Amino acid sequence: MIRPSARIFIVMALVVLSGPVFQAAAQQDVPAAPAQEPSASAPSAPAPAAPVFPKPDPANFTASSPSKETVTAFLQAAWGYDDSRMWQVQAIQKTPVDGISKVLILVGDKTGKQKAGVLQFFALPDGKHIIAGDEIVPFGEHPYADYRDMVRQRADGPYRGSAMKDLEIIEFADFQCPHCKDAQPNMDKLAVDFPKARVVFQNYPLPQHPAAAGAAAYGVCVAKQGGSDAFFTFASAVFEGQDGLASADGAALTLNSAVTKAGLDPAKIAACSKTPEATTQVDASVKLAQDLNINQTPTLLINGRQIPANAPYDTIKQIVQFQAKLDGVAAQ
Repeated sequence: MIRPSARIFIVMALVVLSGPVFQAAAQQDVPAAPAQEPSASAPSAPAPAAPVFPKPDPANFTASSPSKETVTAFLQAAWGYDDSRMWQVQAIQKTPVDGISKVLILVGDKTGKQKAGVLQFFALPDGKHIIAGDEIVPFGEHPYADYRDMVRQRADGPYRGSAMKDLEIIEFADFQCPHCKDAQPNMDKLAVDFPKARVVFQNYPLPQHPAAAGAAAYGVCVAKQGGSDAFFTFASAVFEGQDGLASADGAALTLNSAVTKAGLDPAKIAACSKTPEATTQVDASVKLAQDLNINQTPTLLINGRQIPANAPYDTIKQIVQFQAKLDGVAAQ
């Protein structure tokens, strides 16, 4: 869980900006206002209406790159899954740094229920990345293609579903991360709802969790000796007993119990987990996460598209369906 609030803010700004579920999650609970009887003489409040954006001023388009068409294609890839989202490219301006352009987007909700806002980001000279807040985010007409290629080549964790990689849903998780535990119902639903997808588990043990790396090595050995089915039985048991990972003795008991539930020999798995081969595989998975610019757990990559794995399930499902359509692959 590295800087989760910052990462979620940026990711959701480019994925589900102003989504009502996320706004609600960020608000404190307050008592409901007392009900009032409507006054016969008081006029009813007007129904919400979609915002009307001001016409863009051509003088605000001073940069030669990116083009308005490229920005629009990028936003369609990022936001097109949400039929209620509306936006307008308001400015693409030169900056004092050669090759870096400032882009301003007006964003609103067609129902008028969400307040309109402004998104600003800086497009980099490579044409493939932008800076939004303090994050570097993939950009372009096909912003997730490079990450999709990377995980196709290097993601080697145990999986559920299809052996094909046409639609890959990859979870980067840490066995000692509470948010990862909370995300597991989402992962189970994805495996059921998208049987044509390849749903992969990739280890990403974080340094602030003392037992995470050892648990990851255990998982590598369980998958090696028992296959993917044994791994997911093991993983479910570890997440269920996650509190036991808080101490060294508790971690040993929790991991060995999970191995037994997976139908394997705890002594053999424990010995395997201490080998250089197991450690190397965990390290390779961590390196993959870092190369993908993933800095929080749990994170999902949907054909290279990054979103929080503990987002509301209906939103995740909607994005999976949309991304599959974008990529021209079967989702279900």
